[in-house]
Amino acid sequence: MKRLAVPGFFLCWVLASTAALAQDEGSYGSGQGWSVLAGDTVGAGQNVLSAQIGWPGISLGVLHGGTSNFDIGGKFSFNYGQEGLVEVVEPGIKFQAWVRLRLVDTPQASLALVFQPGPFFYFHDGSTDVGLSLPVSLVAGIPVGSAIMLNVGLDVPFHVYFGTGGGPVFPLLAGGGLEYFINRDVSVNFNVRMGPSIFPETGRRLRSEAFFTLEALMGVGWRF
Repeated sequence: MKRLAVPGFFLCWVLASTAALAQDEGSYGSGQGWSVLAGDTVGAGQNVLSAQIGWPGISLGVLHGGTSNFDIGGKFSFNYGQEGLVEVVEPGIKFQAWVRLRLVDTPQASLALVFQPGPFFYFHDGSTDVGLSLPVSLVAGIPVGSAIMLNVGLDVPFHVYFGTGGGPVFPLLAGGGLEYFINRDVSVNFNVRMGPSIFPETGRRLRSEAFFTLEALMGVGWRF
């Protein structure tokens, strides 16, 4: 794998676009009051089915609104890109819990903390990588009218590989996305995060290394 520089201009572009939309829109609406990707939760007592496809794979998840500020659920993923590394095309599966806590809620923006822990398995010729994912994300949601919800996020999808040659990995990903609400209960979405995954020095490495990591997914959300 080659060491690649992280294009930090992407986050700047997202922020600039958001500012431009704010000027054009004049004032924001409150969206539809729920979200899968941004800072809003799905709503107390509500359920949402989420499906996404892209890089690094395909995922299916369910969220339940425990309270107006707290969601809990689970997610299953089949990946063909190992933990988002763009040069490692290997099949794998992940089983994750899905917890979302809304920290801030205003008509102009919302802020949430997301935690998705769970085991993963990647299958190579003659071997299997087994590990545990402990990703944490901070995401802000900005409604544009009633139909569009923008998001800007910072993700730390920390994970650790077990066994010989294993160890921790420290990714740092930033980016944004949007959700378009077809009606009150159905949305389509697109989300991008990118940045470095840092592999610290271990017994088989003479120095720490960083590799370019990408998550680019599109999908749907259905509240029922």
